[in-house]
Amino acid sequence: MSTALETVGVAARRAGWDSLMAGFVPGLPTLEQAVLDTAERLSGPPRRVLDLGGGPGLFAGRMAARWPGARIVLADIDPVLLALARDGLPASVTVLPTDLADPGWPARTGTGFDLVVAVMTVHYLAPESVWSLYAGVRRVLAPGGLLVVADVMPDDGLPTVMRALDPAPPRTVLTPAASGSVPDAAGLVPAAAGFVPDEDEFVPGRAGLAWSRWWAELADDPSLQDLLAARADIFRDRPPAEFTAGPAWHADAARAAGFQETGLLWRSGRHAAFAAH
Repeated sequence: MSTALETVGVAARRAGWDSLMAGFVPGLPTLEQAVLDTAERLSGPPRRVLDLGGGPGLFAGRMAARWPGARIVLADIDPVLLALARDGLPASVTVLPTDLADPGWPARTGTGFDLVVAVMTVHYLAPESVWSLYAGVRRVLAPGGLLVVADVMPDDGLPTVMRALDPAPPRTVLTPAASGSVPDAAGLVPAAAGFVPDEDEFVPGRAGLAWSRWWAELADDPSLQDLLAARADIFRDRPPAEFTAGPAWHADAARAAGFQETGLLWRSGRHAAFAAH
């Protein structure tokens, strides 16, 4: 960054994105804590981490702070979010333009990752691309590595409850992983992940309005016009797929890719974190 004002602007926009995600994902801090603690309990602090669809890199930044010796790769397709990530993250994080709908994406990221995360990413992709994503992650993971996919993932066995929780889940529920589905070290959400009885700040309508306002503020910034134009070109013919399969679908995709153990690490309303190992 060339001036302090520009640096402050990047920090403010990234902080605004953090607030946006907290509005869309009830209990987001507990989700991130569950991922961090589980990864460490499984095999110690990871040396290489891949953040798929990492946006402006808020979670990547927190992983870099937690694991200062780790090399982290953030992959995303959005040029605006990639620019915010590059300007806001430490040198230990590599930021890569990557199209996860392209089955060849693993060639860009490299291999040998101990942890791969995809938080609020797969709902943008078509089902066949998500299925392919699991195969790609399997190729880039180091032996014994962990994948965590967190997104809207309603419980197929509780359709009435899931409908009641949509659009505004009033409470946060954390669940243990399926019995025998993940290693004992990651069998339960760590106590540090906590239990949040009320998520008053999670109001989807309000979150959607905040989303529109955040992008509108960027549209008024002359320095971002080229990036915004490039973003419009990318997404003009590829709107979000709004893919929201349940855990059973994700388990089938993961096992077809060669993962032996699957299960949920965390749930909050219709959102869940699915792990594969």
